[in-house]
Amino acid sequence: MEFEFNEEQKMIASSARDIAKDFPPEYWREKDEKGEFAEEFWKALSDAGFTGIVIPEEYGGAGMGMTELLIAIEELCANGCGMAGNWYLVLTEVFGGMTIVRHGTEEQKEKYLPGIAKGELEFCMALTEPDAGTNTLSIKTRAEKDGDEWVINGNKIFISGADRAKGMLIVARTTPREKAEKKTHGITLFLADLPDPAVKVNPIPKHGINYSKTCEVSINNLRLPESALVPPLDGGWYNLLDTLNPERMCFTTAAIGIAKAAIKKAVEYSKQRKVFVDPVGSYQGLQFPLAEAYATLETARLMNFKASTLFDKNAPYREVGKYANMAKVVAVEAGLKAVYWAMQCFGGYGYAKEYDVERWWREINLIRLAPVTQQMALAYIGEYLLGMPKSYRT
Repeated sequence: MEFEFNEEQKMIASSARDIAKDFPPEYWREKDEKGEFAEEFWKALSDAGFTGIVIPEEYGGAGMGMTELLIAIEELCANGCGMAGNWYLVLTEVFGGMTIVRHGTEEQKEKYLPGIAKGELEFCMALTEPDAGTNTLSIKTRAEKDGDEWVINGNKIFISGADRAKGMLIVARTTPREKAEKKTHGITLFLADLPDPAVKVNPIPKHGINYSKTCEVSINNLRLPESALVPPLDGGWYNLLDTLNPERMCFTTAAIGIAKAAIKKAVEYSKQRKVFVDPVGSYQGLQFPLAEAYATLETARLMNFKASTLFDKNAPYREVGKYANMAKVVAVEAGLKAVYWAMQCFGGYGYAKEYDVERWWREINLIRLAPVTQQMALAYIGEYLLGMPKSYRT
């Protein structure tokens, strides 16, 4: 068991810190307020090869794994980029790149991976639906065969990046649930090129992360060729889990990075700001909660790297899921505590936009809810780690 990064991994961390220096908190404050996509940041990620970390070398990528992607994300998030350090990469490199690398056909790899690696082809994933939510097995989006084409109809919600993406991973039912031999049977993954007149996208106003749009998506008679199907037909559920586990790990890393950014800023302020006589950082009422949160974040970080290491070694999805879910639960609770007490450290200034902590508070609160709620992660731990009876119905 290794607890040190190798030289390649150290270089990735260093490169990420260098990129973050060019995109400090005030840059993201402006992008968030204006609701603008950070084109310059995306170009910097692409130029550094970060959009191709998990893409094999034969398709123009770096040929690395999930662990290296997490290293890059953590350093970006922790050094001032906040959620953006995760958000821009996960949409394209996980939903598009990772899915195609592990489960796509050779034709799909040749078509999509070089563009993803260069940062020329942004991706999104159309999974969540208004009536299904976390219960993916109850999705209603249908894909039906018509000659040598698939025709897809359905409505999706909270689809981030759909307004810009040139590629979309669509999760649809090819066998109705009531006709499926078991509830996990009948789900299939498809790759669609955008824009397409059959796909309508409508951005949703939201609380934070406004440097990227999150959208409602309506799919009406979208016609795709047979080659758009990510095999196997009707067996996409297990391949989807191979996408959702990495997504979970990335958001866990985001929670850790955002919290560390907030702690760093609070510590710097706490040394300078004096109340009565002493600097506020000397008060245990502020010092202890931040110290405890930091210690817990470091613990979650190790658990998350265990999940990514297992993933990179092609461990079974459920084995990866054990550690990914535990890391997510711990990182989010510690991260929320860290940013809460960082804001408290600033007092009234913590509520002011110019100090950025309030934005990180808005960003980290999303991770309570997505990509899976804390409660569903706990349900997974209760059932699959502790062996307790299933606590919900699907």
